Amino acid sequence: MDNSPIDQIDRKMIEELRVDARLSVAELSRRVGLSKTPCQIRLKRLVDEGYIRGFRAVIDPVRLGMGHIAFAEVKLSDTREKALEAFRRAVLQVEEVEECHMLASHFDYLLKVRTSDITAYRAVLGEKISSLPHVASTSTFVVMETIVDQIG
Repeated sequence: MDNSPIDQIDRKMIEELRVDARLSVAELSRRVGLSKTPCQIRLKRLVDEGYIRGFRAVIDPVRLGMGHIAFAEVKLSDTREKALEAFRRAVLQVEEVEECHMLASHFDYLLKVRTSDITAYRAVLGEKISSLPHVASTSTFVVMETIVDQIG
C-alpha cells in the first residue's frame, strides 16, 4: 500500500505539469477531473510542500550556442566536511556547471559542464574548476551525442 501523502489526483497533476508547465488552472482541473478551486488548492499545497519546486521554460542550449557538454570527474585532496562544504559553495558559482553530483567512487564529484566548444571548456576547466577549493585532479569525458535528455 502506498503511504505517500499525495494521491493519484496529485500525481496526475504533477505529470500533466511536467509535460506542460504552462497549463492554466482551468485546463489542469479539466484534465484531472476537478473543479477549478480544489485544483488550485491542491496545486498550492504541492508547491508549498515542495513536490513542485518551480516552473520554468526549457531552453535549447544548442540553439543558443552552448551545445558542448563535458563531464568532469573531480577528486579532492581533502574530504573532511569543511573541505566538502568549501567545494560545494564554490562550485555553485561556476555558471557553466549544469549539474554537480557527489559520488561513492574513486573520485569525489561528477560535474556536467556546458560550454560553446572545447576551447571554452578548456578555459573553464583550467581557470575555474581546477581552481575550486581542494581540487587535486580532474578527468574529462566529452559528449559526442546525447541519446536521452529528460529535460527537453
